[in-house]
Amino acid sequence: MTNPLLQNWDTPFGLPPFNDISDADFAPAFDAAMEQDLAEVQQIVDNPDAPSFANTIEGLMRTGSALDKVASVFFNISGADSNEDREALMREFSPKLSAHSSAIYSNKALFDRIKTVWDARDGLDLSDEQQRVLMLLHRNFVRAGAALEGDAGDRMTDVKNRLAVLGTSFTQNLLADERDWVMEVSEADLEGLPDFAISAMRAAGEERGLGPVVTLSRSVIVPFLQFSPKRALRERAYQAWGARGANGGETDNRGIATETLSLREERAKLLGYPDFSAYKLETEMAGTPDKVRDLLMAVWGPAKQQADTDAKILEEMLRADGIEGPLEAWDWRYYAEKRRVAEHDLDEAEVKPFFQLDRMIEASFDCASRLFGLEFAPLDVPLYHPDARAWEVTRNGEHVAIFIGDYFARGSKRSGAWCSAIRSQRKFPDVQIPIVVNVCNFAKGDPALLSYDDARTLFHEFGHALHQMLSNVTYDMISGTSVARDFVELPSQLYEHWLEVPEVLEQFATHAETGESMPKDLLDKVLGAANFDMGFQTVEYVASALVDLAFHEGAAPADVMQKQAEVLESIGMPRAISMRHATPHFAHVFSGDGYSSGYYSYMWSEVMDADAFAAFEEVGDAFDADMAAKLEKFILSAGGSQDAEALYMAFRGRMPGVEALLKGRGLAA
Repeated sequence: MTNPLLQNWDTPFGLPPFNDISDADFAPAFDAAMEQDLAEVQQIVDNPDAPSFANTIEGLMRTGSALDKVASVFFNISGADSNEDREALMREFSPKLSAHSSAIYSNKALFDRIKTVWDARDGLDLSDEQQRVLMLLHRNFVRAGAALEGDAGDRMTDVKNRLAVLGTSFTQNLLADERDWVMEVSEADLEGLPDFAISAMRAAGEERGLGPVVTLSRSVIVPFLQFSPKRALRERAYQAWGARGANGGETDNRGIATETLSLREERAKLLGYPDFSAYKLETEMAGTPDKVRDLLMAVWGPAKQQADTDAKILEEMLRADGIEGPLEAWDWRYYAEKRRVAEHDLDEAEVKPFFQLDRMIEASFDCASRLFGLEFAPLDVPLYHPDARAWEVTRNGEHVAIFIGDYFARGSKRSGAWCSAIRSQRKFPDVQIPIVVNVCNFAKGDPALLSYDDARTLFHEFGHALHQMLSNVTYDMISGTSVARDFVELPSQLYEHWLEVPEVLEQFATHAETGESMPKDLLDKVLGAANFDMGFQTVEYVASALVDLAFHEGAAPADVMQKQAEVLESIGMPRAISMRHATPHFAHVFSGDGYSSGYYSYMWSEVMDADAFAAFEEVGDAFDADMAAKLEKFILSAGGSQDAEALYMAFRGRMPGVEALLKGRGLAA
């Protein structure tokens, strides 16, 4: 049998032949593709001609296509639909892929060729994009340890391999804890819960052969914490949610986090940096830990002040219910929801039927059509799971991309929401049209209903998808979302603003049963309460970002939980609010290097997104054609073809201050 992962995919739009791929295909495909990749790299090394941009830099751009295909399919499936075989493959191949990458980045002869081209760059008559690719490639090799000699180079390889193993273990432990914990509830325990929450709990139970249950999926547990009047059950559920990755035994992540931080520090010091944060932030817009801390602390003060004020109000409500003792973390959402009903006359159970998943998907597509001329046509093609759906994306009849949406929570899917690419856009060495995937964890229903926050998540991930789909560069190493980590959240967070445009909600927020548009008074309440409980939301996020920064600055802590506690005490963390991601389940930081010392990135980007949407407000039209064209040209299509600050300056003419963010969150003085 021929391995379908290694064949040319003669399928509609070059989609992976999901129906033909079995888990048994991955291991031999990975082995063969890695061997082929190394052979292709060796051809560059063995080339007798003098190193040039074409035979070395573009030569590297031609390598690894087979490995890219295998890896993109595997990692997309393993994140969205894991099973025991796929988890075993992940454990086997994470260190193998790390070693493979190290073999390329530590190849002295290859690095010598790259350095020769780099040193001669001023006389090579390269385009701006080629100069950018050369700079990034040379920098990537240096930062990976290509210039290290002897034992230091060997140790770097060992460190990176071990980090790959640890990241995989962290992810799988978290998935196991989230998948395995359920709290069965009686019919009497459903008292006070809205229909949509009961429906989600029944669906989660049916998936497990049980009656209604609370799970650790955000789409199930958050509504339960918001609406259940049974305080003891709220406490039990909240404690389990907070204990993910910290339950002792094989799935405990605390030791993994400690070892990860120690190895990251060692990696940075091998390269001559004082600590991991200095290493990591060097290539980001922020540049230094001090600039990150300045931003976070500028927001922390107003956010904590608001949260402290809110806590007093919620505690009074708690006491009015006859409960002595302080407000606890499992009380906050329950009393905040009651307060929202009282102060804004806004009940989520009343609002939710207007946020049908399918209508919100249509809304995200319609905004992209009005802004960028994109059209979306559903496709009937085999995908990796029955819940996933696909659309062809076109503009003026031209094929632009394939978009795949996988929206529902299930036990085999890791938590959270994300955007990934099965194939990135490029023009060299061949023209490649992107295949982009959005993965979410919404509760199933008939129809599926979203909270307002869920709808924002959908728009957020679709903003990432637009960054991939509208990419228009030559080389895939600078394509789409291949940008600084604290810039990558700009397109996603900016796109959330279009959900708040009244005419969008007037058209697409239609009632699941009657089909009627959201009444204007309810629409006004929804938009008027957009910043409700923003003190809580900001505090739980900023606390997580400050702990992440502290973990990676200076010496790695010997006890991660003690360090977390020290940071939270030093900033005066309110007792009834927890970190959005406590260390043992902080996947952004410990499942891989992506957001390590970089969780602040969402807020750095938010400073820009508030300012960027203001550009549309200033011209009086959220769908202004000239402004949309400018946004596409300088942000969405440009990928990493220029420095992030230069791209933003080209779009907006200046860099913004933190004031726009504070105003947008309702925290301005």
